[in-house]
Amino acid sequence: MAKESSFDVVSTVDMQEVDNAYQQAKKELSQRYDLKDSGAEVTLDKAKQTLTVAAPAEFVAKQVIDVLGSKLIKRGIDLASVKWGDAQAATGQSVRVVGSIVTGIDKETAGKINKDIKALKLKCKVTIEGDQLRVSSASRDTLQEVIAFLKGQDYGQPLQYVNYR
Repeated sequence: MAKESSFDVVSTVDMQEVDNAYQQAKKELSQRYDLKDSGAEVTLDKAKQTLTVAAPAEFVAKQVIDVLGSKLIKRGIDLASVKWGDAQAATGQSVRVVGSIVTGIDKETAGKINKDIKALKLKCKVTIEGDQLRVSSASRDTLQEVIAFLKGQDYGQPLQYVNYR
């Protein structure tokens, strides 16, 4: 019998790159003429993996999120990996927007990916291992088809394909 080949489907974010983008956005906020004295600020909590934008108005908060988004893109981080919440009223007239960084594949999404791969009716086996999936098959061509299919789908978060062997 032929040796089984496999790969893992994961969703990870390089927190060092997020930190670098955060530092760049913070620097731009202190230098940009329209945001310099606005009172807007960004904070990063690495432990909770959240970005918090505090601004005097919702419009300014959206501008800060755009600046942060442009820095994340330059650093190679998919914007789908940050889920921004709704603007919440904070002290005075200010607003606060919290964005959580999505890492790992939750059970719902993993089940959806599993169901979609099984619907292809290819000879492969999918196992859910915590916050990642392992796809294995005797044929490497089948695995390539699965990767191509998954790249064409949108599951609301970026997926990476690692440990291909």
